[in-house]
Amino acid sequence: MPAPNSKHWLDEVKWNNDGLVAAIAQDIHSGRVLMMAWMNRESLALTIREQRAIYWSRSRQALWRKGESSGHVQVLHDIALDCDGDTLLLQVEQIGDIACHTGRQSCFYRGLQDEQWQSREPILKDPDQIYDK
Repeated sequence: MPAPNSKHWLDEVKWNNDGLVAAIAQDIHSGRVLMMAWMNRESLALTIREQRAIYWSRSRQALWRKGESSGHVQVLHDIALDCDGDTLLLQVEQIGDIACHTGRQSCFYRGLQDEQWQSREPILKDPDQIYDK
């Protein structure tokens, strides 16, 4: 049993004013940053319990189990909290090699070139074929 003054691990996270923390998903094999999303207490606790990435969708105001509609699940291998306590790094195995809703491997597919954002990687699968519309 924990000591009376010890903090629960979730209490050590610095949640923002909306009760959220930034979560970066990184491919366990390549080291590539796949995406950034938000987590609340419940989604973080469920991520640990289920060993898969579960985020908080700000637009839907609901839990978002990554891959539940696309099949592109992120299997959790490790999780780390940064020095400020306000960002999580998830080491994940990206099932299907697509993390972005645009059908690309990473959400970070655009680079700045000649003062314009340019796509740097191909669409691996048409989003209309991934998601039921």
